Amino acid sequence: MQIFVYNPNSSAEMTALIAHTAQAAASAGWHIRTQGAQPPVPPSIEGHHDEALAVPAMLDALRRAEAEGAQAHVIACFDDPGIGAAREVVAGPVIGIAQAAMQVASLIASRFSVVTTLPRAIPIIEDLARNYGAGHCLRRVRAVDLPVLALEADPAHAHHLLRQEILAAKTQDGAEAVILGCAGMSEMCARLSEETGIAVIDGVHAAVRLAGALAGGGYQTAKTGAYAWPRDKSHDLTPVAQLRRPAG
Repeated sequence: MQIFVYNPNSSAEMTALIAHTAQAAASAGWHIRTQGAQPPVPPSIEGHHDEALAVPAMLDALRRAEAEGAQAHVIACFDDPGIGAAREVVAGPVIGIAQAAMQVASLIASRFSVVTTLPRAIPIIEDLARNYGAGHCLRRVRAVDLPVLALEADPAHAHHLLRQEILAAKTQDGAEAVILGCAGMSEMCARLSEETGIAVIDGVHAAVRLAGALAGGGYQTAKTGAYAWPRDKSHDLTPVAQLRRPAG
C-alpha cells in the first residue's frame, strides 16, 4: 500500500521532519512517499493567503501521486488547506491532519484543546473544529506565539512553550487530550505527553494511521456529490445564442 504524504509548504526541513514522523507511523507493508512544495510556494502556511498560494501545486502533486500508485493521501498542514478540492481530484481518501487529530481526540477523550503556533491561527482552527463536528469537544485553542519556522530554528524554546500551554490546557481548560496544531511539532509529541501526563496527539501520525486504515479497507472518496470529479467545461463555451437557436 502506498500512502502519499504532502507538505504544502516549501520548507525542506519540515518536509524531512514530516517524512520521519510519517514513516514511524507506518505499519509493515505500507510505503510512505513524502513530498514538499517548492518555491514560490511559501516556506510556511500561516493564514488564508498562504493557503491559497499553496493549493494549486498541492492538487497537481496529488494527481501525479495517484497516477503513480498512491492509494491514500495525507495533507500535512494543520489548516487542512484545499481539502475539498483535493478530494475532488483523486479517488483515494484524502486526510487532513487537523481533521484526523480531532477525530482521534474525540474518540479517546470527551474534551480536548489545541496548542498551535500564532494567535492568527486560532479562529481558523476553531472554524475547522465546528466544520468537522468537533466544536462541542473543543475546550480552547491556545497559541505559543511563535512563527512556524521558529519551531525549526529553536526547538528547545518551542518545546518549553508547548509544555507550558499543554499543562495550562490540562489544569485550566479541563482538557483530557491536547492536539499539537502544526505539523512542525510532530517530533515533540511523545516527550510532551510523557512530561505532562496527558494524551498529546500529533496530526501527522493520526492522519497516516487513518489513511492506511481507509485504504486497507478499500474505501475511496465518494464521487456522487460534493467530491465529484471536476467537470470538463469545454462544452460550456457554446454561445448562448447558438444554444437557443430554434430547430429547422
